[in-house]
Amino acid sequence: MSVAGQMLDTYPKDLGGVDRSKLQACIEACYECAQVCTACADACLSEDMVAELTKCIRTNLDCADVCDTTGRVLSRHTGYDANLTRAVLESCAAACKACGDECAHHADMHEHCRVCAESCRRCEQACRELITALG
Repeated sequence: MSVAGQMLDTYPKDLGGVDRSKLQACIEACYECAQVCTACADACLSEDMVAELTKCIRTNLDCADVCDTTGRVLSRHTGYDANLTRAVLESCAAACKACGDECAHHADMHEHCRVCAESCRRCEQACRELITALG
């Protein structure tokens, strides 16, 4: 079991009917995506054609920040605000879509962009599934 799962299991109160498995999957996807996007931005900076990757780097860093923030918001349950959580998840899904699309443009030339695009797609999907589960 992951650490996120262990923390959810040890939470002393009810999670307000939130699907625990979807919540855990989304938290894990957010933190993975934040790490991958940060690494992809760094790899882009090491490429010889770095000037052509400016938009990719910016999109990676924006996505990493949004995913990290979303993972932190989803990890807090006391005083839960469904409207705020939904808005954060929508923002994360949008950031992941934008970054996934941008990285997909470079995936044939840069393996790190392919890996990043896949991680962004997984995170976007996890966010959308959790939004649906929240109702």
